[in-house]
Amino acid sequence: MPPRASFSYDAATAISQGRRDRQEDSVASDFLAGSGIGFAVLADGMGGHAAGDMASKLAVTEVFAGLKLWSDAPQRLEPQIAQVLTDAADDANASIRAYASQRPDALGMGATLLAPVIVDNRLYWLSIGDSPLLLFRDGRLYRLNADHSLAAQLDRMVAAGELSAQEAHAHPDRACVTSVLTGHDIPQVDCRHAPLSLKADDLVIATSDGLLALHTAEIEETLGQGADLSSAELSQRLLARIEAANAPEQDNVAFCLIRVRQTQAPQRARPARKRRRLTVLARGNHRAGLHLHHSIRDGSA
Repeated sequence: MPPRASFSYDAATAISQGRRDRQEDSVASDFLAGSGIGFAVLADGMGGHAAGDMASKLAVTEVFAGLKLWSDAPQRLEPQIAQVLTDAADDANASIRAYASQRPDALGMGATLLAPVIVDNRLYWLSIGDSPLLLFRDGRLYRLNADHSLAAQLDRMVAAGELSAQEAHAHPDRACVTSVLTGHDIPQVDCRHAPLSLKADDLVIATSDGLLALHTAEIEETLGQGADLSSAELSQRLLARIEAANAPEQDNVAFCLIRVRQTQAPQRARPARKRRRLTVLARGNHRAGLHLHHSIRDGSA
């Protein structure tokens, strides 16, 4: 069988405190040139003065370390990617529990977790919480991961006719996150153990919800106009657009932007196969900006 297409990645991370008193987002990435594998880890801390900033740092540090151990062995990582990701999340959760148990003022600390892993053109991920994993393809923005928030549950109830849109929007707990790392049991985990196939020039964005201050059309416009920019330059444009919006309650923002490049054309087309449908699990967000009602097919759609 001829070799598969080879892909490389142009990745950049960015962070901004927004209008908040402290930075509670953390992000790190590892995309070594020529390695054929890369990953990002992002966490959005919760708890304010109850050490939300430390919770996000602990989560990113633990998961990054767990994935880094496998970065030189993608052929061994892929068959057990789900177990590696869930083990890393458990280690992060245990680290938060140990930290909080020694510091009474840190009780209530927590963090979301988002960890996409790319091997060649195959995307896997684990997410806990409401931090979005986005895909920009052919001018459109898609959300790939589940939204573990009450807002997402309320929106599904509206779609099913069980609740009015007005009731859902006015719900007092709409902004609550339904799964998060707190050192206790994790209610919901979204772990993508079967890969989503990426295409050349796809943009993958792992982000905290601070990016959602921008509307979908604004994000799409910025990304679309930056096709010739590096990920670092495009990241700065996104931050500049958020700054220009000058929202008085702008949340912390952190993201990793990953542009997928094809470095070797396939020798011949692979036999056609039935495509599996990946439905967007989260069709909204408690922020007003992001409302994605698209779906995307696994493969070349």
